[in-house]
Amino acid sequence: MEFPLSRAAVPRFLALDEAGSTNDELAARARSEASDWPDLSVVVTDDQTRGRGRLGRTWLAPSGKSLAISILLRPRLPGGGELPPDALGWLPLLAGAAMTRAVRAAVLPAADADAGPEEPAVIDGDGTGGVDVWLKWPNDVLISGYKVCGILSELLADQHAVLVGSGLNVSLDEHDLPTLTSTSLSLVTHAPVDADAVLVDYLGRFTALYRAFLDAGADARASGLADEVAGLCGTLGTRVRVELPGGEELVGVAASLDDAGRLIVQDEADEGRERAVAAGDVTHLRY
Repeated sequence: MEFPLSRAAVPRFLALDEAGSTNDELAARARSEASDWPDLSVVVTDDQTRGRGRLGRTWLAPSGKSLAISILLRPRLPGGGELPPDALGWLPLLAGAAMTRAVRAAVLPAADADAGPEEPAVIDGDGTGGVDVWLKWPNDVLISGYKVCGILSELLADQHAVLVGSGLNVSLDEHDLPTLTSTSLSLVTHAPVDADAVLVDYLGRFTALYRAFLDAGADARASGLADEVAGLCGTLGTRVRVELPGGEELVGVAASLDDAGRLIVQDEADEGRERAVAAGDVTHLRY
């Protein structure tokens, strides 16, 4: 795919016919040709053979049916300073917010149009056709509870840079899905999906949020990023189980996000004491 729209949206864009990992491909180029790969450079493929997710998990999809997208960030504050460590946690959430908005734009109009002749065009009365799209903290985008995208951020300390990788299920059918809790854009829309249109929408939203964040001195609240993420995050207000690094388990209500983007959970085992979670596997509990 040529991706003409997306190619024009960022300083440098490389579409590969195949890649082991787009994060690895972009990291190698950022190190060997640093001056040629500026902030917001992008590598993308629809055939990733050795993709990975959080905690070393693999991410696999049939060729031509998903997008692996990596964005190189070389963030600098208005005065030229580096991003403070506490601000780094907002970058995957920023990507999640941008992708959630792009997925919503791709699937919600089609959801209404897909109603049958005996069904009302709007099934649930709010214009969504019964489809909801939201961000699951910290790194998944879900459509009606089914995962359509995962996000993995990696720090390139030697480059003072960050890689933000996303894997988006575009046209997988029921037989292609990696898990029973996955979906794809085409399964929801029941129509062909213009991958370039979805990608350029994501890149545009990402760029706008990112630049506002940096212009505000990496203050997520002042830039509006914190409110944007909170408004899209379906985890907030939900009873959750968090599997923490080291094997500890935390159960309680996900109450809010702190200034570093960490999830604040009210611990049921400790009289509702608030605990900040920086990393962990989150399960939404329905009982």
